[in-house]
Amino acid sequence: MTSHPRSNIYYWKCDRPAAFHGTESRSGERADVTAALAGALEKAFPGSRIALRSGGGQGNHLTFVADIDGVERFVRVNDGPEQDNYLEVESHVLGLVRSVGLPAPRVLAVDASRQTVPFAWHVMERIDSPDLNKLWKQATLDLPRIAAQIGAAIARWQSIAVAGFGPFDPAVLRTEGRLQGFHNSYADYFHLHLERHLGFLVERRFLDAATADAMRSEIRRHESLLALPQGCLVHKDLALWNVLGTNDTIDAWIDWDDTISGDPLDDLSLLGCFHDGPFLLRVVEGYKSERGLPEDWRRRFWLHLLRNLIMKSVIRVGAGYFDRTDGFFLIGSGSTGTSLRQFTLDRLAAALRGLRDDAELGELRDA
Repeated sequence: MTSHPRSNIYYWKCDRPAAFHGTESRSGERADVTAALAGALEKAFPGSRIALRSGGGQGNHLTFVADIDGVERFVRVNDGPEQDNYLEVESHVLGLVRSVGLPAPRVLAVDASRQTVPFAWHVMERIDSPDLNKLWKQATLDLPRIAAQIGAAIARWQSIAVAGFGPFDPAVLRTEGRLQGFHNSYADYFHLHLERHLGFLVERRFLDAATADAMRSEIRRHESLLALPQGCLVHKDLALWNVLGTNDTIDAWIDWDDTISGDPLDDLSLLGCFHDGPFLLRVVEGYKSERGLPEDWRRRFWLHLLRNLIMKSVIRVGAGYFDRTDGFFLIGSGSTGTSLRQFTLDRLAAALRGLRDDAELGELRDA
């Protein structure tokens, strides 16, 4: 029996068999996908009037806006060659997020079977709000207020029941209706492809060998932090572009395509890939308003920040993100791909120091 494509990945975008698929810049959606999707939606919504247009997404999915009987809906398509069906998991998780009182779009239809079309798709409510990254780049976002709301929401979704570690098995979800990670040990998941990631970054001359060795050494020194008895729900792609809202409110949590069972500090550390210490401390305050932090939380934060930055560096190098302009969602207004490259290197160095020294989060500063 062939294993599921998610069963041996740390992060889909860089570890999938078709590495970096969909991370390239897309000028428009493929005509053949558009035509097939229109046919699939006609079957899913029989008798409805349907019109499709590009959704303009910059992620690793094709996105569309579907006008269905005069109401605009949002459609995401996974057209990768791996026959991945994780949209089933994401659609289920969106419902669970709503069940704990957090705003998330309702999923109206999903089909990851590829029996009628050669791709997976789902249709959701279209939330008519910008992503918070756009507001941040415009310097209108109330960061302290939003940070506290983010922290409280992370704590809330960590109450959702999960088992095992790493990505969830769609077969278990389909047959038993529950979230079961592919891995029995969190350490096994955490270390997946770590050596390959570091080797890739050295080979591409993004990191030197001595720095990669120092990262290996610090991770080994803190191996005991990975002995988790129980995982929690982790978004695993938590960033402002995956949050919709206004300058001071959150309207929806979106894009759970990389969700896993993992460490409570993982999502907090993902925010550290982009934001500074004062922002993170407000996130922590918001988290504590809902849930207590675990012992050794600071070191666990730095450990996961380092691991996530290694993974993100692989994607940024491999997909050519450092060659983009500030029209790309990852690059700040007025900045360049070169600036993103230096920021990534600086943040990797800060994560390594933080893990070694158990540094205060307030020491994480933008250059």
